[in-house]
Amino acid sequence: MELIKIDGSYGEGGGQVVRSAITISCLTHKPVEIVNIRQNRRVSGLRPQHLMGIKILAKVCNAQVEGLAIGSTSIRFIPSEIKDMQLKEDIGTAGSIPLILQTLIPSISISKKRLKMSITGGTDVLWSPTGDYTKFVLREAYARLGINFNMDIPRRGYYPRGGGIVNVEIFPCEKINPISLLKRTSNSVKIICTYSGISSHLIEQQVNEAKNILVNAGFDCDYQIKQESAYDKGCSFLVYTFDENCIIGSDIINGKGDEMGRHVATGFLESTLGVDQFLSDMLVIPLCLTNGESVFRVNQITKHLETNLFVTTEMLKCKYGVGRIDNGFEVRIVGNSNAGV
Repeated sequence: MELIKIDGSYGEGGGQVVRSAITISCLTHKPVEIVNIRQNRRVSGLRPQHLMGIKILAKVCNAQVEGLAIGSTSIRFIPSEIKDMQLKEDIGTAGSIPLILQTLIPSISISKKRLKMSITGGTDVLWSPTGDYTKFVLREAYARLGINFNMDIPRRGYYPRGGGIVNVEIFPCEKINPISLLKRTSNSVKIICTYSGISSHLIEQQVNEAKNILVNAGFDCDYQIKQESAYDKGCSFLVYTFDENCIIGSDIINGKGDEMGRHVATGFLESTLGVDQFLSDMLVIPLCLTNGESVFRVNQITKHLETNLFVTTEMLKCKYGVGRIDNGFEVRIVGNSNAGV
């Protein structure tokens, strides 16, 4: 079978091109060759966290992989059939578990398979969704598409040691549903803050800061603060809401110190439409496999969203359009349910 060739330098030229192309390859059983991997990064080529994600996906779809090494700028991924599995994996670093789950969950579920997995690594790290964002925001979004998973976090994993544990069970998807998410209408939000090795006074201060900002903006706030075990000190902070018209989350880890509460609350308030900017790119692959048209509105078009629209169009031959509206953009995707899944 002829390989689909994807230019890994497209758009932001990072790991997202690799993750998306490999996910679609697993789903469609179409071999893919990715070249110029992370060419736009200071250190080009595959990094350790990319290798682990590819290795796990290769395991679940019994794939042959060529060029899988740290620093490699091109790989070939030749998938076979996905099967029901139980796995126990260890990233070995604080590499992001949520980024790996972004590839695994749709691959397994849309293929109508089941996976139970325990994975050790980073649950809440820079440049990645937090564990709680995945557990509460992404799970809600995927459930509306017909993709269901359960997730438990027995131990947090922060940088640099990682060591966090996530137990996940992914269920077969019978049908992928189109969605319409246009505008945030809910006036209630939830705040979840988990921490380890940090002053409880600082955490409470930051949660109160976020709560006060949101209350002053007209929101009712339900909040939860949890001290959890971890090898390194850290904090994971999430503000989220959803209703029939929106699914929105804003998260941060402890990189902002005494600005955490303000940063996460402000980020939430800036998402006034149907989805937040980070969720938008995570919806693209499933929506490109529906039998129908989906529409969502987002305040900002990110490089990750542009990347996923590019990769899915190249590999799935779906159609999409992006139009400017007041305060943001409307994205329409017409799925190709005959793409070989």
